[in-house]
Formats: sequence, structure tokens, C-alpha cells
Amino acid sequence: MRRVVVTGIGAVTPLGIGKEAFWQGLANGRSGVRHITRFDPSELTAQIAGEVPDFDPLEFMDRKDARRMDRFTQFAVAATALALADAGLDKQIPLGDRAGVLIGSGVGGIETLEEQAVTLVAKGAGRISPFFVPMMIADMAAGQVSIQFGARGHNACTVTACCSGTHSVGDAFRIIQRGEADVMISGGAEAPLSKLAMAGFCSAKTLSTRNDEPERACRPFDADRDGFVMGEGSGILILEELEHARSRGARIYGELVGYGATGDAYHITTPAPEGNGAARAMLAALQDAGLGPDAVDYINAHGTSTQYNDYFETIAVKRVLGKWADKVPISSTKSMTGHLLGAAGGVELIACLLAMEHSLIPPTINYERPDPRCDLDYVPNKAREKEVNAAMSNSFGFGGHNAVLVVKKLMD
Repeated sequence: MRRVVVTGIGAVTPLGIGKEAFWQGLANGRSGVRHITRFDPSELTAQIAGEVPDFDPLEFMDRKDARRMDRFTQFAVAATALALADAGLDKQIPLGDRAGVLIGSGVGGIETLEEQAVTLVAKGAGRISPFFVPMMIADMAAGQVSIQFGARGHNACTVTACCSGTHSVGDAFRIIQRGEADVMISGGAEAPLSKLAMAGFCSAKTLSTRNDEPERACRPFDADRDGFVMGEGSGILILEELEHARSRGARIYGELVGYGATGDAYHITTPAPEGNGAARAMLAALQDAGLGPDAVDYINAHGTSTQYNDYFETIAVKRVLGKWADKVPISSTKSMTGHLLGAAGGVELIACLLAMEHSLIPPTINYERPDPRCDLDYVPNKAREKEVNAAMSNSFGFGGHNAVLVVKKLMD
């Protein structure tokens, strides 16, 4: 199997745009959750979210292209531009036949869908935009990235709810391993902060209603957690075959060594009892990496701040790591960004790589009253200095999807 490394990262998140802003927010335990400004949320039970601040698509694309992209696609193009520049590939565009794109999204262009549905009801079918469908469909982030940057290899989109970004990176990893590409642009993008999407999650009673204190609303593993907080953004990584990266003197953040994916076959929204599916995905990722449970230095948890997820994920970690479970630092960076749905996996793998680079584990903020059922080390409220040689990133999604990635420092 060919070895795969990460040579570039691009982050567009509620903590800011670019890896530096993202990392500073994580390292300082800062929340990016605030009152929603993209529409009037006053009739909703949840009125807070992780919005990307000060995003101007024209910094990354021309006006004509921006007008023909939904916000989630704009995020993907922006994060890709940042990742390619970070990888030193921006001056080698077009990327060509041996570079591919695999970008996931959970809900795709839902802002566009809502806008055009309103137009249909108010003005009739003749007023629907001819760009409605290509703006709405979830694969258009991958399609537009390919077009904008000249990547003519494998091009696809993964739609697996909150696992979309992690599945995309894992599948891109496999594509390079098999020799079908030398470079893959991979990750996730999401812009779900529309009234329609928020209303749907409110009706399902999955969101936090702590509207009077948004920065404290997302509190994974805390006994007073009352639901997750929606977020938006994109996390894009440049994966590269090791010798290809070395031949051009690329900076290497780490090596992607393990990928595990399973299905619960249980329920459309509730995780399998005892975290069974999650545990099997974690174990598969470690086996793929050739690592034992004692080799894991950090876990970036799925950690959504919901009752079932946090409890079952805790059980899954215990099942997989055994006697080492209470020795491994675990944190949920969703406590700071909110839940970016299909973009979460890419953003959180970036958090793992930056934790390795800086020897600093980001905290789980708002951890104030421990839940006795969640009794592991969640790095409460303050970042912790620690050398990280191997890290695991967990993602679990509606539909019973589970996906886990393992990265480690390049040792040779």
C-alpha cells in the first residue's frame, strides 16, 4: 500500500477563516457560537448557531461564480484555496489527471432550496432560477472545486450526514493507497443555517435551547447538556502520496494511517446500544493503522452535546481502549464550533493535526458539572500541553453511519 500524508489544510469555521484563526480559537477555548444573524430566528426554539464570521466569497472567487454557488460550495472553494496555498500547490494549477476531489456534505444547498421554494409559492414556476439544481445538489462542492482548480482525477461527493467529511477523507485515502491518484482534495462543507433546516432540527428536539447564553450552550459530556448547536463552514485537507510530497519538498503535517467505517443497522437517529457501531469503527481504524490502544495520544470525539451520543461514545471508547481509556485525553471541539454536520469530520481532523503540530490538546469548554455516566478525561475548559504522536477523530451520523480516522506523526 502506498503511504498517504497531509500536506495542506484549509479551514473556514465559526472561529474564523484560515488555520491560524481556527487554531487560536481552539487553543484559547473560545466559543464561536452566537445569535443567528442570517435570518430572523425569533419563532424557533433554538436561535443560536456557529456562524462563519466576516466571510466574503469574493476573496476567493469572482462575482459571477459566487452568484452561481450556494454558500456551502463557496465555503468549499474558499477552504480549498487556503489548503492548496498551504500545501504549496497554488502555483501549480491546473492540478491535472492525477489529482482528484472528494468533498462531502450532509444537506448540500439547503439555503438555495429554501429560497427557491419560497419563490415557487410566491411567484410561480416560471421564476425559478435556471441555476437552482446545480446550486442545490450536494456534489456541487466537489464539482466546483474540480472546475476552479483543474483537478481532473477521481471526483465525487459523500453524503452520510455527520460522517460525510470523515468518509470523504477516508475514501480519498484509499484512492491514493490504490494508486488511482497522487493528490486528493478532501473534506466536507456545510451551510445549514437556513430557517427550514433549523426548524426541522427544532421539531426533532435535537438542538440546545440555551438562547440566553450562546457561548455556553454546547457542553459535550456535561450533565446539563440539552442538545447540539448547529454550525457552518468547511474543512479541506490536501492528501498526497508520500514520495510525491517528498519529491517536491512539501511540508508534511502527518500521515493518515487508519480508516474504519461501520453501520449500526439500528435506528435512523439514535446510536446503537452500548456504542456498538462506534466501537467497531474505532477498532477497525486502529487495526488498519496497525496501532494498539496504548498508542493513542488524543481522541477528537464526535461529542455532540446530546444525551445519547456522549454517553454511548464514552462506552465505545472504553470498549476499544480498555484499561487505557481513562488515560487518553478526549475533547470535543464542537463545544467551540458547534456541529458542522457534513463539514465536521474535515474540520476535526484538522484539529487533530494542529494538536500534533503544537503539542497542545484543545479543550472541551463548558464542562462544568460532570455526568457520572461520562467519566473519562475530556480535557475540561483549558487546553493541555501534551506531545501527540497519534490521534483519532470520530464521526457518527444519522442513519447509523460511523467513520473514524487515525493520523500520526511521520516517523521516517
